[in-house]
Amino acid sequence: MKKIAVLHGPNLNRLGQREPAIYGHATLKDLEQLIRDEGRKLGVSVSFFQSNHEGALIDKIHALADRGTAGFIVNFGAYSHTSIALHDALKSVSLPAIEVHISDIKQREKFRRTSMTAGACVAMISGQGFPGYLVALRQLVGQV
Repeated sequence: MKKIAVLHGPNLNRLGQREPAIYGHATLKDLEQLIRDEGRKLGVSVSFFQSNHEGALIDKIHALADRGTAGFIVNFGAYSHTSIALHDALKSVSLPAIEVHISDIKQREKFRRTSMTAGACVAMISGQGFPGYLVALRQLVGQV
């Protein structure tokens, strides 16, 4: 069974509490269950990791790639807009990744409109809420 990893960056552990007008009331656990259920339908195994620490996300990308992960769905949160290191980590493992943002980053503050990490991904989905993760999962499964 192919393995897909979903990596969440800073503050995504606060889903359901953090700015519900932007991110909604559902929690990270709710999101993970939604993705897990879709993964079962698609015949893939899905793992999850969330960290507020850039280095922990980089270490996890390397470790998962070394353990046979076929691809990544990533929402690096604010690190998407600032982290060349996460961009380079994705590039270093040569596996397909799709970046997802719950909100539409093109309609947010100016500093959020550019993603530094999207260039290391095969696609970016932004502004579709939680269903954007399911779109990403379906696209990724078609590529791995």
